Amino acid sequence: MNKNLERLYNGIIKENPTFVLMLGMCPTLAVTTGAMNGLGMGLSTTVVLVCANLLISAFRKVIPNGVRMPAYIVIVASLVTMVEFIMKAYTPDLANQLGVYIPLIVVNCIILGRAESYASKNPIVPSIFDGIGMGLGFTFGLTCIGIIREILGAGQLFGIQVLSLEWFTPITIFVMAPGAFLVLACLVAVMNIVRDKMEAKGKPLAAPSGCLTGDCAGCNQSALCTGRKESGKSE
Repeated sequence: MNKNLERLYNGIIKENPTFVLMLGMCPTLAVTTGAMNGLGMGLSTTVVLVCANLLISAFRKVIPNGVRMPAYIVIVASLVTMVEFIMKAYTPDLANQLGVYIPLIVVNCIILGRAESYASKNPIVPSIFDGIGMGLGFTFGLTCIGIIREILGAGQLFGIQVLSLEWFTPITIFVMAPGAFLVLACLVAVMNIVRDKMEAKGKPLAAPSGCLTGDCAGCNQSALCTGRKESGKSE
């Protein structure tokens, strides 16, 4: 598979940040009361992720190693501020719905994780595709959770009433905080079934242990990674 297409596949399926790596749980649980909120949060994060990967990859040989994390945060914070202003100008209702979670994209572990583990070590084009893949995977996860919560909790889809209230009684718990955990748990369970089938076919997904890349050979956190230790024992 082409390396760029592989980065897209990894981000959306194999290393999906929501259902596989379990990253970015704060916005995942907080803003997915509706499909539109999930889609908006996912796309805004994707824009920041792609631009951050591009800039960090472009300046990877210039940024001193000792200040790389502060430099990444400055880059990401600048991009998030631009995205926030654009959203407030063109999609004010969505910006109001997402509220404080737009500025919090700055500390989203997906963005800083990809910057540290991939963009800072790879050329610009693969880094862009890595950002697109991870961003679309995150958007897919948030939108799926938002669709299920909105339909079950309000009988709506993207704000449109799709289930008649004459015969459907909304299950309001799904638009509350516990509903986010219930839906996420069910979708992760489905992903675990998929993971087992992929492993049976010899194509395992990345382990849901907080690993940012699924690439143990190139990981600089081997001392903290149980997956690396287990693979070392098996060797």
